[in-house]
Amino acid sequence: MALLGRFYAGELSEGQLLRALRRDVLGLSQDRYATLVGISRRTLSDLEGDKGNATLEVINRAFRPLGLEVGLLPRKRRLLVQALEMS
Repeated sequence: MALLGRFYAGELSEGQLLRALRRDVLGLSQDRYATLVGISRRTLSDLEGDKGNATLEVINRAFRPLGLEVGLLPRKRRLLVQALEMS
């Protein structure tokens, strides 16, 4: 998926990735998506704007319908590339 590649390359923030996947892949409004994942529209807006201080549970809830969850990634690009090649 091109969006994930851009995220892993540091071109997209977590919020930008969520917004792009919600709008461009699923074609859902913030209201519909927030209802789907069980969070408020305001919380979703904050997540997409990289604002606020959401818990891992809320962030995972927002990404779950997209088949994603929060995880740890190597900071060094070379190690990230190696890790992605192994999976």
